[in-house]
Amino acid sequence: MTHGITDALLIYNPTSGRRRNRRFAEIEQSVRILKEAGIKVELAPTEARGHAKDLARHAVKQNRGMVIACGGDGTVNEIINGLAGSQVPLALLPAGTANILAKELGIPWDIPHAARLIADGVVRRIAIGVAIPANGNHSASLPNAGRYFLSVGGAGPDGAIVNGVDEGLKKRAGVIAYWVQGFKQLVSYGFPEMNVHCDGQTRRASIVVVGRTVNYGGPFKITTGASLFEDSFEMVTNSTCSRFRYLTCLPALWLGKLRKMRGIDSWKSTEIRCEPVGTGAVYAQVDGEPIGPLPLIFRIVPNALSIVTPAALRA
Repeated sequence: MTHGITDALLIYNPTSGRRRNRRFAEIEQSVRILKEAGIKVELAPTEARGHAKDLARHAVKQNRGMVIACGGDGTVNEIINGLAGSQVPLALLPAGTANILAKELGIPWDIPHAARLIADGVVRRIAIGVAIPANGNHSASLPNAGRYFLSVGGAGPDGAIVNGVDEGLKKRAGVIAYWVQGFKQLVSYGFPEMNVHCDGQTRRASIVVVGRTVNYGGPFKITTGASLFEDSFEMVTNSTCSRFRYLTCLPALWLGKLRKMRGIDSWKSTEIRCEPVGTGAVYAQVDGEPIGPLPLIFRIVPNALSIVTPAALRA
């Protein structure tokens, strides 16, 4: 339980998502709700990309009782990269463009209501994923130590969409920016192949989704056998390079029948290595954040993060 936690740092992105003015009023209301529950909250707005990670790291050094993330998947991802390996629990007030974790934990998109769930929540220890560069594939977003992720990673068309999305449009239009980039990729993407190495087997694929959650993005669910409370990923690949066959997968995905489609494969494991076939770049993403091209290793890190879940949640 969160009983015994008396202080928290609330990290929020003041430019994330819509209804920003209303959101700050809801944050202030949440601070009052948590104060009434005995938790004193300090506000920490982010100022630039990567700042949430630095704030979370500083919270660990200060031995804070809890860090509360108020933002979308990108803000949550930065915060877990600051908290990973520590004992400081992460709680959530959903906001931002999208929030897979809120859907996964059944947290309502109502910030004051979510604050009440934090006050009565349960702290659980979970594994998280990490994307590690292979063959010297280093960048600012993916240093040698890798990039942790909580919900979903992958490479292929989704990586191309995330790496190509217009940040200005994302701030103005939210999730519509991903749809715009998705339609662009649908017309122009060449579906380069990759080799996916796992448990002594190699699969040839044009996309791989590496899931810790059932929810993927928007209304879609791809890794439907995944669980935050298991020490494993569920992987889903598609072997086709046909634009037409990808189009036929979209209604199947919407109807929850993707796994019946030809070329789809799924399995569970704790590590995969993905590398491009040929010279064309295959881009990757974690939690909706760009991490550049393959080759990469996706690996489970057990016992890596504490999260606050609603008391009614059944793991």
